[in-house]
Amino acid sequence: MSRLEHIASELKDHAPFTAFGAAVGIVVMGIVSITKLAQGISQDIFHVLHPAHLLLSSIVTSAVYRRHERNLGATMAVGFVGSVGICSISDVVMPYVGGALLGGSMTFHLCILEHPWLTVPAALVGAAIGTFVLRLTKCPHAAHVLISTLASLFYLMAFGVADWLPRFPLVFVLLFLAVWIPCCTSDVVFPHLFTRRVKHH
Repeated sequence: MSRLEHIASELKDHAPFTAFGAAVGIVVMGIVSITKLAQGISQDIFHVLHPAHLLLSSIVTSAVYRRHERNLGATMAVGFVGSVGICSISDVVMPYVGGALLGGSMTFHLCILEHPWLTVPAALVGAAIGTFVLRLTKCPHAAHVLISTLASLFYLMAFGVADWLPRFPLVFVLLFLAVWIPCCTSDVVFPHLFTRRVKHH
């Protein structure tokens, strides 16, 4: 199987995980909207979910890379960069742009710049775990998808002002894309860009 075929297969396999996560996100958003959770609390929740997302993502990214390559330093670097860079797209950039397109009044908040003490340690610890525990891919990936969905969701509510309830169908699409493309890129595509061999994980 070629590298492109492998990546396409992985993206297809992970679509159901992502759709389920987006559906869970819509349910959570409905509950939060009905209970009128304070925006400050949503920000606090986001600042727990985003580092957790970085931790899980870096575990999977580094573990996938390590199964193909033996260089420890490179494994840590791939896990860290793949996590911080791509998860920021998933949790911040896509919800920010998507929320603005849906008519929300959005504030751009990039944690890696504003709260590096929350993000950098989480990504480094995850990369270290994935480097030395090679089989931690499937369970963390499933958790990664759900945590990523919730992080994107709480970014919308923490740093965006809108009546989200009438926009639920479009929010579902936004959550799906914000998770499926970046997270699968982080877990599957990104580590394989730097490897010579291809294996399913």
